[in-house]
Amino acid sequence: MSFSTKLSLVLLLSSFLIHASLAEMVCEDLPKEVCTFSVASSGKRCLLETQKGVNGEIEYQCRTSEVIVERISEYIETDQCVEACGVDRSSVGISSDAFFEPQFTGKLCSPACYKKCPNIVDLFFNMAAGEGKNIVHF
Repeated sequence: MSFSTKLSLVLLLSSFLIHASLAEMVCEDLPKEVCTFSVASSGKRCLLETQKGVNGEIEYQCRTSEVIVERISEYIETDQCVEACGVDRSSVGISSDAFFEPQFTGKLCSPACYKKCPNIVDLFFNMAAGEGKNIVHF
């Protein structure tokens, strides 16, 4: 079993424990490694933010955004989708910067992403629509 597979399994199990113990998934309770591209029980997207710690170093924390996802809740994106869609789980905030990377749209519209990763596709297609950008599906 590869490290990535083991990590995915541990994170999946920990998400079940969080859900079982709290009866709901809250972004602030998620580890930073799975925060980005997750959706809380409330249906709101989780996002990674930074803040200055007590010792002056930058700390990362998972926060609940105001962005509501329809038809998806209590969801942690898989490593396979993160890789297939060409996104970065360590991204801070929700940004459309990826649209300026030449290969991004191709990966987002690839069958491995577009047909199997509705959470990521929904996020970026809605973000593009909100900014007046047109993503052409290949």
